[in-house]
Amino acid sequence: MKLSHEPNERVGFKVHYEDDHLAVVEKPPGLVTTPGKGHEYDSLLNGLFARYGQTLQDVGADRDYGLLQRLDRDASGLLIVALSPKSWEALRESFRQRTVRKFYWAVTRSTPNQPKGVINRPIEEHLTKRDDLWVEGVKAFYARVKLGKISARGKPSMTVYRVLQRSEHGAFLECRAMTGRLHQVRVHLDSIGCSILGDRFYGPRASRGAAPRLMLHAHRVAFTHPITGDEVDVSSRCPRDIARVLRQLGMTKPGIFDSKGPSPDDSDHETAGDPVGQE
Repeated sequence: MKLSHEPNERVGFKVHYEDDHLAVVEKPPGLVTTPGKGHEYDSLLNGLFARYGQTLQDVGADRDYGLLQRLDRDASGLLIVALSPKSWEALRESFRQRTVRKFYWAVTRSTPNQPKGVINRPIEEHLTKRDDLWVEGVKAFYARVKLGKISARGKPSMTVYRVLQRSEHGAFLECRAMTGRLHQVRVHLDSIGCSILGDRFYGPRASRGAAPRLMLHAHRVAFTHPITGDEVDVSSRCPRDIARVLRQLGMTKPGIFDSKGPSPDDSDHETAGDPVGQE
């Protein structure tokens, strides 16, 4: 049977967890999640088809071939992939119920006023023209891109953060995305004056060239297994490029959390704290 997407064994990714029902994989920076214009054969999904081809084909297009999340091209980190229709349906419901816990590391240009807080601001998606974008070294004049913005017309969006480290040159945050809006962590942090270094779309121009790529990494995901009911808690190491930027800013890279159980700092991400933004 012909597969819906061309398998590509050259697409690199790391498998952190795998069983008959699902996998948790780590996407490197610079890799798009799904095929699109100019990336029909070199996306993460093409790499996944090289490893799980017929399995993902059976999951089907209506279930996004098992993909339950997306990560921006310049971001890195963990993604959950369903390997059966049953697990996809159950995990999709878990995402709807917001019981899947997603944690991100972000290196920002400044430090929030509070050491931890809740950003509760609605995000609206919109198409815009940008005349200052560079794509693979070439200036893309008037490129039309879909971005997120804080708007009363947007969908409810919530991000919880805590400051892990700070210096006179920037800060290192851990964020938990309680909802799943377009560019949510990027938009929310920018809205409080803490744009992520290397972000081409949000924040001042000075912060865009301050890092080799977007300094955002989905380092941990925790959820209840859709079939067995066991707790799955997967963490990844700090990427080398983020560790390098942290050293340049006078900070140190974090250690890896024990993937066998919840982080002892989970309580720091509860949403009962004072909101830092609310509209």
